[in-house]
Amino acid sequence: MPKKKPKKGKPEVHEELKGFDIKINEFGEIVSNFPVDKLNEFLNEKVEDKKLKEKAEKERRKEEESGEEQE
Repeated sequence: MPKKKPKKGKPEVHEELKGFDIKINEFGEIVSNFPVDKLNEFLNEKVEDKKLKEKAEKERRKEEESGEEQE
């Protein structure tokens, strides 16, 4: 099976993350030029957390089921 060719150039990023660069150093540590807090803030605003959504849906279903049992 042939090896994948490395892509040339920089990947496209969201306007708010222009200049963002992330690498893994020789010790396996993630090194970035953006503060982690700023990156987390961006992700919280722009990306929906599937686990939290599923948990909220389960809780809603439980409440609906318990409401039906009480009637």
